[in-house]
Amino acid sequence: MLKAVLEIESPDSGTILSALAPETGRELPRTRVDMTGDDSSVRIVVEATDVSAMRAALNSYLGCIRITEDIGRITR
Repeated sequence: MLKAVLEIESPDSGTILSALAPETGRELPRTRVDMTGDDSSVRIVVEATDVSAMRAALNSYLGCIRITEDIGRITR
């Protein structure tokens, strides 16, 4: 099993956490994701059975994080 840990410190951490939390409960093939955090940081732990599943999960979460931060910058 492969494991990746993303630790993000951002002024948008609370928004990232609330926006992505429902995604962690979703069934992803060959992948398990846990997320914790508060208003200053988010920690995402991704476990995957193979490199392809890990890449897909990381791309998905990183893309959602980028969009959330972009929206935060636009609305400030």
